[in-house]
Amino acid sequence: MARERNNVFSNIDWTLTILYLVLVLMGWLNIYAAVYNEDHKSIFDISQSYGRQVVWIATSLFLGLVILLTDARFFSTFAYVIYGLVIVSLVAVLVAGSEVSGSKSWFQIGGFGLQPAEFGKFATNLAIARFFSGQHVNIREFRTRIIPLVLLGIPALLILLQNDTGSALVYSSFILVLYRLGLSGNFLLAGVFVVFAALSTLMAGPLYVMILLGVLAGLLFAFMKRNRRNILNLAGLLLLGIGFIYSVEYAFEKVLEPHQKTRINVLLGKEQDLRGAGYNVNQSKIAIGSGGFFGKGYLNGTQTKYNFVPEQSTDFIFCTVGEEWGFLGSMVVIALFLALLIRIVNLAERQRSDFSRIYGYGVAAVLFFHFMVNIGMTIGLVPVIGIPLPFFSYGGSSLWAFTILVFIFIKQDANRNALL
Repeated sequence: MARERNNVFSNIDWTLTILYLVLVLMGWLNIYAAVYNEDHKSIFDISQSYGRQVVWIATSLFLGLVILLTDARFFSTFAYVIYGLVIVSLVAVLVAGSEVSGSKSWFQIGGFGLQPAEFGKFATNLAIARFFSGQHVNIREFRTRIIPLVLLGIPALLILLQNDTGSALVYSSFILVLYRLGLSGNFLLAGVFVVFAALSTLMAGPLYVMILLGVLAGLLFAFMKRNRRNILNLAGLLLLGIGFIYSVEYAFEKVLEPHQKTRINVLLGKEQDLRGAGYNVNQSKIAIGSGGFFGKGYLNGTQTKYNFVPEQSTDFIFCTVGEEWGFLGSMVVIALFLALLIRIVNLAERQRSDFSRIYGYGVAAVLFFHFMVNIGMTIGLVPVIGIPLPFFSYGGSSLWAFTILVFIFIKQDANRNALL
């Protein structure tokens, strides 16, 4: 028994670990296909991005091993310290970072780039789990709602200042964690209403949305119990709704950059810009659609081979899957991601430690957001906001960050019987 306890591999969940390894391997093969160069056919050629990805994969596996060798209590004990260090790096990159693709969010180290925003996700998850695993924490208390918002808001704001909206939006996924911890479902309903109202305002204009809001308020007034409290609450909600509608219009016209406005208009069908903002998505849909049911075959994708889709090895890697592996291959990839998410949630539910359980929820929430939004981008269902597909998209920072995110949870689960 002592030998088993001392074996770092004895208690890890191999189902989750194998799913991680399979997704990383498939990602590497798709990066090779996305940027395949006949003059550099070796998949290990580090002069090409697929060769450099091997380096990132090897170092990621090393990081995973280091995490498995680390005492599981280290992550809860130093959660706030890790969070603070990442916040410092997010501030530092604003001062001394390099600008890549319009975002000042990279440290250039030799020939490699490091993006601190990617590491903010697991660091914030650690901080959120540490806060909620403390004593006398009640999600229904005002303080308990404000502090997590501050923990989420600081990195999100710093990333927004780097002009990296996509990475900042990932922090909204933690609402799922708060909901699982007992936050009222009314907040989720409010979020759905906010999204619906914003989209309606952008599509139909504020006047029509205000008329609809007035009609809904009138119906509620007709059927509700008319006491002073209910009337004041309804009036307050109506004023908040009107204010939000006008704030959406103002933000769209005055705050967003022209390219961001164009992307939203293209998504909503108000504009067609197949040579500009809509080019990536249009070419991505062509690539995926051309794959048919079985795909064109590995390394046989014409849209892929002739570079019709920009950023195909990073944000639009899924269109390589669709073109070369077809509908069947795409469903296999989606099924693997769903299996990964379901496994993480199941493991989170069996944790004895509050910290481990809450951290597990955060892992699932972050991966779910990336998975849904990235694939949604490639098929034109959500705006192009530039976030990677976990384990598939090329890049060291994202692969390192997702590996750390997952392996901390694997370590916590392996020690679940010793952690209370």
